[in-house]
Amino acid sequence: MEKDMRFLCYPFMRESVSTVDFEIRTDSLTTRIGQAAALTKDVEVVHNDLMYLLPNAYHLNGSVRGKVAITEEKLNRLSEMYDYYVNEVEDQIAHFLLPQGTEAACVLHVCRSEAKKSVRALHKVSLEREVPDILFDYAHLLANVLFVMAVYVNKQNGVEEIPFISESYPTKKKK
Repeated sequence: MEKDMRFLCYPFMRESVSTVDFEIRTDSLTTRIGQAAALTKDVEVVHNDLMYLLPNAYHLNGSVRGKVAITEEKLNRLSEMYDYYVNEVEDQIAHFLLPQGTEAACVLHVCRSEAKKSVRALHKVSLEREVPDILFDYAHLLANVLFVMAVYVNKQNGVEEIPFISESYPTKKKK
């Protein structure tokens, strides 16, 4: 008898390999990027970049189990995004910042955190099987892009960033 697919949310759910955890984590990341895109329609450059990143987050998802769909071209475009946003907010990112501000910026900070969790899940996969370096590069860079996007959105909305000064770790003073 054929399994009724309404009772199966994800076909690999019962596998014990870390690939499943990575795929679930990047699915969450993709969902959050979609949420951020919905909240950034008033900041056109960010909205357009997020709409570009949306399918690429799913391409990252499938690149471990399936064909590697993250290309040098996609990595280079992501790198260009990073350079653009850093150029716009470099004064604000000289310090570690609290994840706060507009709703859109806060969701972008959640995206950044989800991207970092995806990097960690990808590391777990790499302990079980070979993972192409480009996937690590893309996932790390994606987290950093999402961070500077959050700061950019706050800047566009006149929201001041709040530096975080750790009481646990020494920080270097900028000269």
